Amino acid sequence: MERILIVEDEKPIREFMTIVLGREDFHVLQAVSGEEALAMLQDHEVDLMVLDIRLPGIDGFEVCRRVREDYPGIAIIMVTAKSQDLDKIMGLELGADDYIIKPFNVYELIARIRAVLRRIRQSQPEKSKVIIDGQIEISPASHTVYKDDQIIELTPREFDLLVTLAQHPGVVLNRDRLLDMVWEEDYFGDTKTVDVHIRRLREKIEDDPSDPVYIETVWGIGYKWRAR
Repeated sequence: MERILIVEDEKPIREFMTIVLGREDFHVLQAVSGEEALAMLQDHEVDLMVLDIRLPGIDGFEVCRRVREDYPGIAIIMVTAKSQDLDKIMGLELGADDYIIKPFNVYELIARIRAVLRRIRQSQPEKSKVIIDGQIEISPASHTVYKDDQIIELTPREFDLLVTLAQHPGVVLNRDRLLDMVWEEDYFGDTKTVDVHIRRLREKIEDDPSDPVYIETVWGIGYKWRAR
């Protein structure tokens, strides 16, 4: 049973989500503030957080940043205000896996949760082979990435994107194709999500993100893994 932590200060919304997700066989935990959420993570294992941006005290952005540093395996769906594109982009920059806009249909939220969790647990046998390319070593089976024998901490989505690119060296993958392969066909977001995650990946694996060695931009089309 997957464990979901809802971080939401509005009681009616929080309790409604808890009831509906509980009926979908999720184990649901609740936190009313960022501080409470971070404290709970010390004592509870969590697979995914539904994290509201606007919280009393520590806001959702800061919670996301700390979770990414201390618990990189936890998936995060940010809850943003309507039409706040900057919030979406900032959330993705900080490592969120997806976002949903208030007011939202709770069944859309369930679909997003299932899609993110499916990507995390999905492991196909043909994708288990260790990939070694230049200074990078990627192990899909153990979900680890090393560069120069130093481990690189990636979010689940960043890892899936890296594996997808590295398994198709020299192949140009456009943004829509990457959305289908990494976020799956039931993803509701837009292609800017791909650009944000590519930028984050470059910051972690490239010596100089502005002059990438591994992930090449093919202008007007998408990205490709430049085999070493």
